[in-house]
Amino acid sequence: MNIEVFNFISQKYLSLNSGISFSSNFLEANVLNISLLLAGLIYVLKQFLGSLLVERQNKVILAINESEERLKQANIRLNEANKQLEQTQLIIDQIIKEAKITAQRVNQSILEQGKLDVEKLTSSSKASILSAENLVKNQIQQQIIHLAINKVSLQLKNEIDASIQSKLIDQNIIHLKGNISV
Repeated sequence: MNIEVFNFISQKYLSLNSGISFSSNFLEANVLNISLLLAGLIYVLKQFLGSLLVERQNKVILAINESEERLKQANIRLNEANKQLEQTQLIIDQIIKEAKITAQRVNQSILEQGKLDVEKLTSSSKASILSAENLVKNQIQQQIIHLAINKVSLQLKNEIDASIQSKLIDQNIIHLKGNISV
């Protein structure tokens, strides 16, 4: 039946193209030889190509397995890195918290020290003012005493004559004798 189909197709084709013809004799057309040659090539190449394909398949599987192993290792390293990042972030947060606490303590200490310094300055200023007041008072007293002595000296010179002066000296001598003997 196949031969009849080929014959029919070849006749229709020949009627359209008169230069090319289809021979239904398999021995004359070398179809059998070509088929045997093709089968032999397939058999020989199948073993050669099959071994190459198996070898290539093994290499690909090995490369895939290595890639999967590297992926697993990379995922393990990524997880470790993420854990380290989390721990580092916790440490950084703790350091920042401690730094804020330390800054507050330092700030408070500076404020307290400033208050103490102001109190010391105030008390020192008060002491300086009191000392200056006392010095001025002493100077004023000395000046008043000096003026009073000068005034009394002048009055005594004007009011005391020689007889009053000898009476005062005698009274003072008697008074001193009484103090010495006792």
